[in-house]
This record gives sequence, structure tokens and C-alpha cells, in this order.
Amino acid sequence: QVQLVESGGGLVQAGGSLRLSCAASGRSFWLYAMGWFRQAPGKDREFVAAIRWSGGSTYYADSVRGRFTISRETAKYTVYLQMNSLKPEDTAVYYCAAVNRGTVGVDVREGYNYWGQGTQVTVSS
Repeated sequence: QVQLVESGGGLVQAGGSLRLSCAASGRSFWLYAMGWFRQAPGKDREFVAAIRWSGGSTYYADSVRGRFTISRETAKYTVYLQMNSLKPEDTAVYYCAAVNRGTVGVDVREGYNYWGQGTQVTVSS
């Protein structure tokens, strides 16, 4: 079992930056990948970014590529999402996700079996 705890959300003006963190914990767990998803009011939860734990390959949604950067700190089992040039349409609850082994793609909800509680990001215009 893996527990995920997110932090770093908040209110920022358009053009500003925020960094989200997600720490994984548990007993003798193995990570295949970690990712970030977001859900705006009235919309489905959508993929934002993901990183393979071994090797560090990264994946991004087209809407955030070039503005957001996902990274990991393996010794701390922590993943980060650096968000720059934020736009009002980035406003959402951001969820951290983790998976033990790769089955389907890392850019879909079905690819993950552990989820954090979510952190609110609000970008004002």
C-alpha cells in the first residue's frame, strides 16, 4: 500500500508560478511511475504530466508542455510539478498518482492505482 501526500497548491496571478510536491510512503513499495492529474469544476480528471521512476522519462499533456516540469527525488520518494506561466485555465484540483507496475500508459487514469487527496490551484486573471 502506498500513501501519497500533496502540498504546494494555492492562489496565484496569471503568469505566476507554483510548485507542487507529492511524497509517497508505505511499507516496501516499488514505484513504476508517478504522475499529476487535474480536475476543474464540471470537467473530467485529465492527465497533466508523468515520470517513470526508473530512468526518469517524462510525459506531458500538450496544454502544459513548455510551461510545466515534472521531476523526482528518488531518495525521498517525492515528485514535483513546477508550474510556470500559469493561466486561469490551469485552475483545478491537482492530484498526485502512483503505480507499482506498468500495465497501460502513464498518461491515463487507469494507469495508476494510488491517488493523493488533491490540492487546489487557483489562477486569477
